[in-house]
Amino acid sequence: MTILRFMAVCFILIFTCSNSHASESRFITKEHIVVDLERQIEWLRCSVGQRWNGNECSGKIVNLSLDMVPKALDIANEQLGGEWRLPSQAELMSIVCNECSSPKIDENIFPNTDNAPYWTSDQSIFNSKFYVSVNFHTGFSFNRFSPIKELAVRLVRDR
Repeated sequence: MTILRFMAVCFILIFTCSNSHASESRFITKEHIVVDLERQIEWLRCSVGQRWNGNECSGKIVNLSLDMVPKALDIANEQLGGEWRLPSQAELMSIVCNECSSPKIDENIFPNTDNAPYWTSDQSIFNSKFYVSVNFHTGFSFNRFSPIKELAVRLVRDR
Protein backbone atom coordinates (compact mmCIF):
# COMPACT_ATOMS: atom_id res chain seq x y z
CA MET A 1 0.00 0.00 0.00
CA THR A 2 2.88 2.37 0.71
CA ILE A 3 4.30 1.96 -2.81
CA LEU A 4 0.90 2.67 -4.37
CA ARG A 5 0.46 5.79 -2.22
CA PHE A 6 3.99 6.92 -3.17
CA MET A 7 3.25 6.39 -6.87
CA ALA A 8 -0.04 8.29 -6.53
CA VAL A 9 1.75 11.24 -4.88
CA CYS A 10 4.42 11.21 -7.60
CA PHE A 11 1.76 11.18 -10.30
CA ILE A 12 -0.08 14.09 -8.67
CA LEU A 13 3.16 16.08 -8.37
CA ILE A 14 4.12 15.45 -11.99
CA PHE A 15 0.62 16.30 -13.20
CA THR A 16 0.47 19.45 -11.07
CA CYS A 17 3.92 20.61 -12.14
CA SER A 18 3.26 20.06 -15.82
CA ASN A 19 -0.04 21.96 -15.58
CA SER A 20 1.46 24.81 -13.58
CA HIS A 21 3.69 25.63 -16.55
CA ALA A 22 0.81 25.59 -19.04
CA SER A 23 0.86 29.38 -19.38
CA GLU A 24 4.64 29.34 -19.99
CA SER A 25 4.30 26.65 -22.65
CA ARG A 26 1.83 28.90 -24.45
CA PHE A 27 4.78 30.94 -25.77
CA ILE A 28 7.71 29.89 -27.92
CA THR A 29 10.54 32.39 -28.22
CA LYS A 30 12.47 32.57 -31.49
CA GLU A 31 15.07 35.32 -31.29
CA HIS A 32 13.11 38.61 -31.65
CA ILE A 33 9.72 36.87 -32.10
CA VAL A 34 7.37 35.29 -29.55
CA VAL A 35 4.89 32.75 -30.91
CA ASP A 36 1.63 32.72 -28.95
CA LEU A 37 0.28 29.22 -29.53
CA GLU A 38 -3.01 29.93 -27.77
CA ARG A 39 -3.95 32.97 -29.85
CA GLN A 40 -2.12 31.94 -33.04
CA ILE A 41 -0.27 35.24 -33.28
CA GLU A 42 3.35 36.35 -33.19
CA TRP A 43 4.64 39.19 -31.03
CA LEU A 44 7.74 41.27 -31.38
CA ARG A 45 9.63 40.73 -28.12
CA CYS A 46 10.74 44.36 -28.05
CA SER A 47 8.73 47.56 -27.97
CA VAL A 48 8.97 49.92 -30.94
CA GLY A 49 12.29 51.74 -30.74
CA GLN A 50 14.14 48.83 -29.15
CA ARG A 51 16.26 46.16 -30.84
CA TRP A 52 16.74 42.52 -29.97
CA ASN A 53 20.47 42.07 -29.27
CA GLY A 54 20.36 38.27 -28.92
CA ASN A 55 19.70 38.33 -25.17
CA GLU A 56 17.35 41.22 -24.46
CA CYS A 57 15.71 44.32 -25.84
CA SER A 58 18.10 47.23 -25.89
CA GLY A 59 17.69 50.86 -26.79
CA LYS A 60 15.09 53.46 -25.98
CA ILE A 61 11.38 52.80 -26.37
CA VAL A 62 9.84 55.35 -28.75
CA ASN A 63 6.37 56.55 -27.78
CA LEU A 64 4.11 57.19 -30.77
CA SER A 65 0.81 58.90 -31.44
CA LEU A 66 -1.67 56.81 -33.41
CA ASP A 67 -0.92 59.01 -36.45
CA MET A 68 2.72 57.83 -36.29
CA VAL A 69 1.89 54.11 -35.97
CA PRO A 70 1.32 53.48 -39.73
CA LYS A 71 4.89 54.61 -40.48
CA ALA A 72 6.23 52.25 -37.77
CA LEU A 73 4.15 49.44 -39.28
CA ASP A 74 5.53 50.17 -42.76
CA ILE A 75 9.09 49.99 -41.41
CA ALA A 76 8.40 46.76 -39.49
CA ASN A 77 6.74 45.15 -42.51
CA GLU A 78 9.62 46.16 -44.77
CA GLN A 79 12.41 45.10 -42.41
CA LEU A 80 10.82 42.02 -40.82
CA GLY A 81 8.32 40.86 -43.41
CA GLY A 82 4.72 40.01 -42.73
CA GLU A 83 1.82 42.22 -41.81
CA TRP A 84 2.54 43.71 -38.40
CA ARG A 85 -0.24 45.59 -36.63
CA LEU A 86 -1.32 47.02 -33.31
CA PRO A 87 -2.75 44.36 -31.01
CA SER A 88 -6.37 44.43 -29.91
CA GLN A 89 -7.17 45.10 -26.27
CA ALA A 90 -7.84 41.39 -25.70
CA GLU A 91 -4.55 40.40 -27.30
CA LEU A 92 -2.48 42.88 -25.30
CA MET A 93 -4.31 42.05 -22.06
CA SER A 94 -3.51 38.38 -22.70
CA ILE A 95 0.21 39.01 -22.05
CA VAL A 96 -0.38 40.89 -18.78
CA CYS A 97 1.06 38.94 -15.85
CA ASN A 98 -1.02 39.77 -12.78
CA GLU A 99 1.40 37.90 -10.48
CA CYS A 100 4.39 39.87 -11.75
CA SER A 101 5.65 43.03 -10.13
CA SER A 102 5.74 46.13 -12.33
CA PRO A 103 6.02 45.85 -15.26
CA LYS A 104 3.12 43.39 -15.28
CA ILE A 105 4.59 41.14 -17.97
CA ASP A 106 6.84 38.08 -18.06
CA GLU A 107 10.19 39.79 -18.58
CA ASN A 108 11.85 36.52 -19.61
CA ILE A 109 9.59 36.54 -22.66
CA PHE A 110 9.23 40.31 -23.16
CA PRO A 111 12.37 41.89 -21.63
CA ASN A 112 12.69 45.58 -20.83
CA THR A 113 9.01 46.38 -21.31
CA ASP A 114 8.12 49.85 -20.08
CA ASN A 115 5.84 49.91 -17.06
CA ALA A 116 3.59 52.35 -18.86
CA PRO A 117 0.54 52.37 -21.17
CA TYR A 118 0.75 50.73 -24.60
CA TRP A 119 -1.59 51.42 -27.52
CA THR A 120 -4.17 48.93 -28.75
CA SER A 121 -6.11 49.10 -32.00
CA ASP A 122 -9.46 49.35 -30.19
CA GLN A 123 -11.50 52.51 -29.91
CA SER A 124 -13.06 53.34 -26.56
CA ILE A 125 -16.58 51.99 -26.10
CA PHE A 126 -17.38 55.13 -24.11
CA ASN A 127 -16.17 57.79 -26.54
CA SER A 128 -15.15 57.07 -30.15
CA LYS A 129 -12.64 59.94 -30.01
CA PHE A 130 -10.48 57.93 -27.60
CA TYR A 131 -8.56 54.66 -27.85
CA VAL A 132 -7.85 51.84 -25.44
CA SER A 133 -4.46 51.32 -23.85
CA VAL A 134 -3.07 48.59 -21.61
CA ASN A 135 -0.90 49.80 -18.75
CA PHE A 136 1.92 47.42 -17.81
CA HIS A 137 2.49 49.28 -14.55
CA THR A 138 -0.96 48.35 -13.22
CA GLY A 139 -2.03 45.56 -15.57
CA PHE A 140 -5.28 47.39 -16.35
CA SER A 141 -6.69 48.74 -19.59
CA PHE A 142 -8.03 52.26 -19.99
CA ASN A 143 -10.37 53.91 -22.52
CA ARG A 144 -9.14 57.44 -22.14
CA PHE A 145 -6.35 58.40 -24.50
CA SER A 146 -6.70 60.74 -27.44
CA PRO A 147 -4.93 59.49 -30.60
CA ILE A 148 -2.50 62.44 -30.35
CA LYS A 149 -1.12 61.12 -27.04
CA GLU A 150 2.23 59.38 -27.47
CA LEU A 151 2.33 55.90 -25.91
CA ALA A 152 4.55 52.83 -26.19
CA VAL A 153 3.79 50.29 -28.92
CA ARG A 154 4.25 46.52 -29.19
CA LEU A 155 3.51 44.94 -32.55
CA VAL A 156 1.80 41.66 -33.39
CA ARG A 157 0.97 39.70 -36.53
CA ASP A 158 -1.27 36.76 -37.36
CA ARG A 159 0.37 33.39 -37.92
